[in-house]
Amino acid sequence: MAGQIPQRFIDDLLARVDVVEVVGERVQLKKSGRNHSGLCPFHQEKSPSFTVSQDKQFYHCFGCGAHGNALRFLMEYDNLRFPEAVEQLAARQGMEVPREGADDPRAQAREKKRKQGVNLLELAASFFRERMKMPEGQAARGYLERRGLSPQVVEEYGIGFAPNDWEALKRHLGEQGISEAVQVEYGLLVHREESGRTYDRFRDRVMFPIRDVKGNTIAFGGRVLGDAKPKYLNSPETPVFHKGRELYGLFEARQAHRQLERVLIVEGYMDVVALAQFGIRNAVATLGTSTSEDHLTRLFRMVDEVVFCFDGDRAGRQAATRALETVLPMMIDGRQARFLFLPEGEDPDTLVRNEGAEGFQDRVICASPLSEFLFDQAAAGRDLARIEERERYASQVLKALARLPEGVLKSLLLSELAKRTGVEQARFEALLATPEPPAEQVLAAVEPHEARYRESPAVSRGALSLAARALQLLVHEPGLVERLPEGDDWCPEGDPDGALCREVIALVRAGGYRSAQVLLAHFHGSQEGERLAALAHRELLIPRANRGAELDGLVAYFQRNRQQPTRQQEIDALLGRKRQGETLTAEERRRLMTLLAEAEK
Repeated sequence: MAGQIPQRFIDDLLARVDVVEVVGERVQLKKSGRNHSGLCPFHQEKSPSFTVSQDKQFYHCFGCGAHGNALRFLMEYDNLRFPEAVEQLAARQGMEVPREGADDPRAQAREKKRKQGVNLLELAASFFRERMKMPEGQAARGYLERRGLSPQVVEEYGIGFAPNDWEALKRHLGEQGISEAVQVEYGLLVHREESGRTYDRFRDRVMFPIRDVKGNTIAFGGRVLGDAKPKYLNSPETPVFHKGRELYGLFEARQAHRQLERVLIVEGYMDVVALAQFGIRNAVATLGTSTSEDHLTRLFRMVDEVVFCFDGDRAGRQAATRALETVLPMMIDGRQARFLFLPEGEDPDTLVRNEGAEGFQDRVICASPLSEFLFDQAAAGRDLARIEERERYASQVLKALARLPEGVLKSLLLSELAKRTGVEQARFEALLATPEPPAEQVLAAVEPHEARYRESPAVSRGALSLAARALQLLVHEPGLVERLPEGDDWCPEGDPDGALCREVIALVRAGGYRSAQVLLAHFHGSQEGERLAALAHRELLIPRANRGAELDGLVAYFQRNRQQPTRQQEIDALLGRKRQGETLTAEERRRLMTLLAEAEK
């Protein structure tokens, strides 16, 4: 059902639910004083660091930092969206979940469309599985048998067959009352503009359903049986499928292992299922794209170690370089990334059949750690006996280390670089530090109420932007929305945090929410949710009594800049270029000094 769930209902529901009971059904808990403790279900551990408080109706892991109430636990443990978690908790109490705005025709239309899309893709998956069993699927069954796949693995991964017919699926879904327009929207039909004709996208292919973390079919990948091109064909982007976020085999891996230790990222569907056939059930595949930050964010929520698997040729090395650049900013202490390069001419499918599961697992265990690959890549083709080559080597490593978050790993890699080059570690640390641009020193002379809200050089080194500071205040205390102007046009334009601020304000006002956890739950599983969670976990140093005044000051600053956009935008543009390392011309530097001086008046 569409519509917002009222805050008062959520508060009432949480007051009736016992978090110890909810968690205890899924985690073995022992009484420990006033609390209960057990092994954390969200990371691997041997000694219990997971505590559930009956008094506070709250859980917390002192190992990985996971925490929240009963709703949050269900969302994380059972992979539920916020409304689904509320529905599940309410069902336990025999309560019906009310919705505000449920009679809105637009909301009803969106909900109907979503359900229709999910139903459509499940119907298609069932159609492909049935066709695999029919005489027309004999060639597909033979192909899978030659690849060594058992009926059990074929069934587990829901593999099917798309017949060599231009309109087989179209006719089948049409008989179920699914319109052609919806089939086109969800990537099952192709529409030709010039002729107006529609036909099945997938024909004469072995079909691999792509499932989300809850097991719903959201897209397909098809492997051709004949000589048609392309060899592999994926569903296009649809309302429920975004290939830069989804991973083939992730649902099946989580079904096989409640607590994964590591995930192996391979190239294709057959690699995943071939490894599964040999009992290696922790492999996933990207869907025709390089591994993205979204992919890694999702995986690092589940495991602490990711192993990238590449061909050992030049293309494989280039793919590994892209993967390294993507994973570096995510390597907080405790995480591991390793790189496995296969012998030339081999892929995981062929290699596991030749060497067996044990041989392949030995290769995974011996894969190069990130540090080794980083240094080897920088040294490749260089004569490090020459000073100039050592300088280029050190510069390349430093460029990579600049992308690492602060922590023990970064310090250890700097120390190792110092040993390998004979340069003092302090020199490298100084090179990594961002020097304060001369023009920004003038900011100290700007009058206090302006300087307080102007972005300082520290922003580029991890401090929050002004829009992020306003957003952080609202995340920590949603009730502060009552102090805001009626409109939201004060939110900074062109700033992602400014746009997110508008969404948060609209949501809090619509639902009357006062709980930060409920607010975060609404955005759970999205990029916006990751941003809000990061702001929520970041300590808010402003005393509670001063937070309203702080938000008032930020809003006033944004409003002044909106009224005087020309000068301020020019200042921001010039300072932004300097922070990105660009050198301003002498004329631009003089212009910046003049603008800053005018801002003092």
